[in-house]
Amino acid sequence: MCLALPVKVVEIGIGPTGDGAIVDLGGVKKEISLALLDGVQVGDYVILHVGYALSRLDPEEAAKTLALFAQMQDAESAAL
Repeated sequence: MCLALPVKVVEIGIGPTGDGAIVDLGGVKKEISLALLDGVQVGDYVILHVGYALSRLDPEEAAKTLALFAQMQDAESAAL
């Protein structure tokens, strides 16, 4: 099973080749590779899998997915 997450790009041009970015997922920041995508800008949402941005994601779709993740986390916390 694979898990890909929507993340927001907060900085681009990172790393020795300049194809890296810093992304934010709920306050967690991580360096990723944009080598598989062209034209990514700060503020874009991308699908992240194993450290690589695979595709751009519509901001509304990203918000829906992130809300579902938050609901799952809330349900899990309530079950404990």
